[in-house]
Amino acid sequence: KGDIVIGNDVWIGYEAVIMADVHIGNGAIIAARAVVTKDVPPYTIVGGVPARLIRKRFDEETIQKLKTLKWWEWPFEKIKQSLPYLTTGDIDRLLKNERCRMT
Repeated sequence: KGDIVIGNDVWIGYEAVIMADVHIGNGAIIAARAVVTKDVPPYTIVGGVPARLIRKRFDEETIQKLKTLKWWEWPFEKIKQSLPYLTTGDIDRLLKNERCRMT
């Protein structure tokens, strides 16, 4: 039918099934053994058969910040320098650090 499109920074659990013509948004999490039949919005956790929304990973404001930031497109060195913020989920400090480098 159509291509499966998987965004950046996505985690797909063991034996999850993603059907044709489904798009998985950036930062989404697909639970183990989930069967995904519909598009998954960015930064959303889904699971079950068929997969349903479990919850959002962050509030809407944070999701918008992450969508704008697109850290996965950064050069390796920049990601390496930002690892303390990425691994702790400290989005505000990550954004602040990014703004300091831009000026």
